[in-house]
This record gives sequence, structure tokens and C-alpha cells, in this order.
Amino acid sequence: MTDLQTAKNNLSGHTICLCKSGECLYSDSRGIAPIMSYIDSGADLSGYSVADKVVGKAAALLFVKCGIKSVFAKTLSENGKRILERYGINCEYEVLTEKIINRAGTDICPMEKSVMCTDDPKQAYVILKNRLNP
Repeated sequence: MTDLQTAKNNLSGHTICLCKSGECLYSDSRGIAPIMSYIDSGADLSGYSVADKVVGKAAALLFVKCGIKSVFAKTLSENGKRILERYGINCEYEVLTEKIINRAGTDICPMEKSVMCTDDPKQAYVILKNRLNP
């Protein structure tokens, strides 16, 4: 079984599951919080595969920054898919959507808005970090 398949199989009940060589990391936090926490902790995620409930451009750029090798998303935005493909990350999804909407359902997700102006993972991380910790 591949790491991506293992991550997909273990996503149930969680918002994100990262797997590499049988080791799985989980989180139930929402949005980009889990991947930001892993980055901020200094965790080496290079080569991991990720299964996530929702992946937009912000999450995709953070996955690139971490060196993630493959991604499964229950819902993937077109911009997220474009980023993953641009950086050579294998991606699978259940639903492809034009954009990720905020939790209130009234506008584009604020994290997505924050990174509209960049396709650079390092710059996106700084933008998102500043957005989360003003």
C-alpha cells in the first residue's frame, strides 16, 4: 500500500493525515493550522503523503514548502491543483472546485485571498504566518 493510500485510509475522523513509511501524523485542527504547526515545530515532512479534507492554494503552497510528495483532497481548488501540478506533486481529489469559500459561505477563504498574489511557497508561508499572527 502506498503512503498516499495509507493517508487516505486514515483520514476518517481527522482533518489531515500525513504518512511516510508507515508513520502517520494526524490533526483535527481546521484550515491550514495543522500544516502551519508542523512547519513551525521544525518537523521534517519531506517525502510525506497527505490526505486533507480541503486543499486550496494556501495549503498547496505550504505542502510544496514542506516537500510533500503526494496529496489527496476531498475538495481541491483549481488554484491548489495548479500549484501542486506546477511543483510536480502528485494530486488526487474527490471534488474539484473553482475556489475555497470561507466558513460563513459568504466570500473566498481569507487564507486563499492572502496568497492570491504569489506562487512562491516561501513567500506564501511568510504571508500566511503574518495573517495568522498579526
